Amino acid sequence: MGEMPIYHDYMKDIETKTKLKRLTGFLSRHKLDGVLLTHRNNFAWITNGRDNRIPNNSPVGVTTIYATASKLVCLANNIEAPRMRDEELVGTGIKTVEFPWYDRAAAKKVVAGVIDGKKVATDSEDFGLNLPALPADFSELRWSLTAGDIARYKEGAARATAAVEAVCQEVKPGMTEYDIAGALDMFVNSAGCTPVVTLVAADARIAQFRHPIPTGLKVKKMVMLVCCAEFGGMISNLTRWVAFGKLSADLRQRQQAIANIDTAVNLSTRPGRTLGEIFKDLQQAYADNGHAGQWQFHHQGGSTGYAGREAFANPTSAVKVLENQAFAWNPSIVGIKCEDTTLCTAGGTEILTACSKKWPRTVGHFGKQELSRPDVLVK
Repeated sequence: MGEMPIYHDYMKDIETKTKLKRLTGFLSRHKLDGVLLTHRNNFAWITNGRDNRIPNNSPVGVTTIYATASKLVCLANNIEAPRMRDEELVGTGIKTVEFPWYDRAAAKKVVAGVIDGKKVATDSEDFGLNLPALPADFSELRWSLTAGDIARYKEGAARATAAVEAVCQEVKPGMTEYDIAGALDMFVNSAGCTPVVTLVAADARIAQFRHPIPTGLKVKKMVMLVCCAEFGGMISNLTRWVAFGKLSADLRQRQQAIANIDTAVNLSTRPGRTLGEIFKDLQQAYADNGHAGQWQFHHQGGSTGYAGREAFANPTSAVKVLENQAFAWNPSIVGIKCEDTTLCTAGGTEILTACSKKWPRTVGHFGKQELSRPDVLVK
């Protein structure tokens, strides 16, 4: 798989023009001249997939983009500036302005000089300038993905899916959840992605917890692997299952039911519909498949992209689905769950994390419509 693309004339790139056009409208609505973007997802979005992180467990990065309708500047201390200039932002034409990491007064002076008295809002770091907070609707600029976003998303989703499938092939009885989680993170990193969420549940813990962080429990009969992996700023979310020995008739029924429910919610996700309307279809699907009320025990997912979930769905949400918006629905019933990352387009639903031809599949049903869904890998 290829490396991240480099844009040699960033400000003339079509993707960048699209994003700056959205930013221009945002600035006009909020009577701002510019924004400071330090959050990792905002930095990645405006730079077309570049990375300003150091710790993986923080949503806030270590460098900042100052963005106006016509200019992007990277603000970085002297620790991070070399990597920004010589690696992360090379070829983009985005200038990096440096300040000493140890001198807050100097940093304030440098940033104030770049902003030059303009009215600016910030998503986190204000460099002691008492800047107003970034209006919350900025995140909506990220929701409808550009062609460049989609290309990187497909690349990252393919990498994440291959990593998860490779780990599943390696899982054996007697491995602990810690062992499996460690292997999963290793494969995800080896694929060039960054682990964001890693959940593993074996046997009895599967039915006990909907969000099972790994423990020392050893696998005997069945294990669930949940992976959220970031590539190019966007997050691929998927869940896969491995079983040792034939599935019981009851579990097989529940697995088919959840495939049907997942099919219903994904095929109900269309541009212009609200998340509340889709949620009602989801609730009906639970009832139609004999598991009414199970939706109450776990969030059902929602839109994704530059955040694990950009907006969570609920029965009353008025948030509307956009064209070219990514979704990660994760319906579950006791002992089984289905989750993939999809792209909602005018032409229908595309599964970005679709399982490979080597992975077992089942068919989910929603009225007369069908959708290929991942089955349990039985060894």
